[in-house]
Amino acid sequence: MSQDNNRFSQFTDILTSFDEVRSIMGDVHQSIEAKVIDCLDDICTSYIEASPFVIMASAGDSHIEVSPKGDPNGFVKVLDEKHLAIPERPGNRRADSYKNILENPQLGLIFLIPGKMETLRVSGEARIVRDLALRESMAINGRVPEFALVLYVERALVHCPKCIVRSHLWQAEKWQDHSHLANINETYIQHSRLSMNEEDFDKLAEEKGWKILY
Repeated sequence: MSQDNNRFSQFTDILTSFDEVRSIMGDVHQSIEAKVIDCLDDICTSYIEASPFVIMASAGDSHIEVSPKGDPNGFVKVLDEKHLAIPERPGNRRADSYKNILENPQLGLIFLIPGKMETLRVSGEARIVRDLALRESMAINGRVPEFALVLYVERALVHCPKCIVRSHLWQAEKWQDHSHLANINETYIQHSRLSMNEEDFDKLAEEKGWKILY
């Protein structure tokens, strides 16, 4: 048995072909199959302009990353029907997604709008750009992003609302109490195996500029 198979040795019924998946799931209706478009039409553009949050998926030579991006509504700019741009804001400087894109430019996005059940999926080929006019158009509080991610759109589709409905994502009365979960400082200290307390880490975060939004 290979090392990869050993990782799932506790399971006895593993599907190994898409035909098996399709036989269990059933056929997709033609209207669902056909709803994928290869550009950003008025519906997609309106959705992106209203969205303050996007989840970005990338896959490099060794790692797959899923990264959240958030800003005021419309922070992702639709440049034309085939191009959109995402500004880079100050963060933790890991740059995992950007490393992946330089290794493999294929990128997937899911746009969310608080309170709206449907999501918008967009994917295509990405580049990291520094064109000044583009970056200046995405400035906030006078802070111009150092670079932007531009996506050439190859696929776009609106996803059905079932996952949002099932998760009660936008229903505050259904949200569970999360006060028992670790905060960001606790998590960093434990996962990074740091010898400091939360107060010291908070000072470090201030010193390194990790709390700066723009």
